[in-house]
Amino acid sequence: MSKKSAGLLLFRTKKNSVEFFLIHPGGPFWKTKDLGAWSIPKGEFTEEENPLEAAKREFTEETGMKAPENFLDLTPLKQKSGKLIFAWAAERNIDPEKIHSNLFELEWPPHSGKKQKFPEADKAAWFSADEAKKKINPAQYGFIEELIRLIKMK
Repeated sequence: MSKKSAGLLLFRTKKNSVEFFLIHPGGPFWKTKDLGAWSIPKGEFTEEENPLEAAKREFTEETGMKAPENFLDLTPLKQKSGKLIFAWAAERNIDPEKIHSNLFELEWPPHSGKKQKFPEADKAAWFSADEAKKKINPAQYGFIEELIRLIKMK
C-alpha cells in the first residue's frame, strides 16, 4: 500500500493579497536547497489514524504551536512516488520566528557511524502566492492553486 501524509496550509489575508505559511525541512540534505524545497507542515500517518488529526499532530510537531480548528478541505494530491498527500487550509497568523520543531536522528556524515539530531523544520516563513508557488515542493503546488480559488469564491 502506498504511503500517505497529511498537513495544514495556513494562510493570512492582507489588504489585497494572501500569504501562505511554509516550512523549510531541516537536516543536511535540505540545508542549501530553497526553490521547490519548502513544504506545508505535514507528515505520514497510519491506516488507524484520522488524516485530519494526523495533520494537526504534524503541525504541532513541526512548529511547536497548537493547530488551528477551522479548516477548508483541499483536494488530496498524489506525488510521483505514489504517496497521497491530504491537506486542509486554515486562516491564522503566526510568527514564523517562534516555531520550534521536534528533532529526528540521522547518521551524519553518511557511513560515519555517528548519529546527529536535526530539526524536522529548520525555519518557516510567510510568502506571497507567487513566491509560495516557487518555494513549495512541486508535488504540493496544487494546494496553493486550489486555496487561491477557494479564497476568491468566499
